[in-house]
Amino acid sequence: MAVAVDRAHETRPSWLHPLHAVLLAGTLPLFLGALLSDIAYSASYEIQWNNFASWLIAGGLVFGAIALLWAVVDLFRDGRGGRGSLFYVLLLLATWILGFVNALVHAKDAWASMPNGLVLSVVVLALACGATWAGFSMSRAGGAR
Repeated sequence: MAVAVDRAHETRPSWLHPLHAVLLAGTLPLFLGALLSDIAYSASYEIQWNNFASWLIAGGLVFGAIALLWAVVDLFRDGRGGRGSLFYVLLLLATWILGFVNALVHAKDAWASMPNGLVLSVVVLALACGATWAGFSMSRAGGAR
């Protein structure tokens, strides 16, 4: 005996996968640490603060790249795409691109990375906050309750 299942009215859960949420939220402390390291370098001129910022940016880029890849895959899955998802992916992409530019700026001599590195760290942190907010707010819209 075959049972017919009506898949047209089936709703998929629209929350973030827990690993995706960890990767997304993990970018915030890394980029915040890079900003704080840049602030410490601008106040003390100890080169090690610039090195800390470089490593923290690299970590944020790794987490951000995996979260971006996951978001792009979710964008093209059945029933997951939408205006909010596209906005989220674009914010993540902008965060990653400017984070990469920030990493290149920090790869220069420590003295030469200021003040551009500090300004880029502020912008990247703001974008990461926006992407995290968009990702988590999108996860509550629609879907099964």
